[in-house]
Amino acid sequence: MTVAEAQVLARRDTYRFGDGPTPVLQVGTIGWSAKDLEDPELEYLWDQGRYEIIEGVLILMPPAYFRGGMVTDSLKFLLRSHFAAQGMQATFSGEVHLVVAPSRVFRADGVVLIGDDIAKFDALRFDPPKTDWRDHPIAVPPTLVIESVSQGHEEHDTVTKRKWYARFGIPHYWIVDGFARTLECLRLSGDHYDIDAAGGQHDVLEPASFPGLKISLREIWET
Repeated sequence: MTVAEAQVLARRDTYRFGDGPTPVLQVGTIGWSAKDLEDPELEYLWDQGRYEIIEGVLILMPPAYFRGGMVTDSLKFLLRSHFAAQGMQATFSGEVHLVVAPSRVFRADGVVLIGDDIAKFDALRFDPPKTDWRDHPIAVPPTLVIESVSQGHEEHDTVTKRKWYARFGIPHYWIVDGFARTLECLRLSGDHYDIDAAGGQHDVLEPASFPGLKISLREIWET
């Protein structure tokens, strides 16, 4: 048996719980995919932690500190107010699982659907029937994803996720860093992202993709 095969078996190790075996989520093991999350027991364990799957490897994300959630929520509040003023329909969520490929499942800090994208998601069908897309990991590109950079994991958000989100086809990817006080608004161009607007500290950003939107970074950091 190869090391890789042993690791695949290791992730299926079980402990006794009641009258039957229960799967274990062992960080660092390989062979994981989005399909594993269709198992109700695995899905339950998954929901108890902050896991991601990268190239089939199960990893554990760092704790979500107050600052990271604060800047993400401030951005979503600003966007909600902007779209409401524009008469545009939009829906928001956080801590959303995105299936960008069978062996890549990321946890997004913020997800925004705008206009026609909402109807696209409402048209999705699942098994079992009559379940709603809001109750499943997202496997269709949303309009905008916001990631709040975690200290010590900067490369994961700025390099790894940037590359795979672009390949997945997410039109807009915003990277906000509450520690460095920077915001980078990226717009999809082919198979990569271009900078739509970027700045830091007390700058005011006006992303061209969202006419009329003005982002006062001072309000993001100090809200």
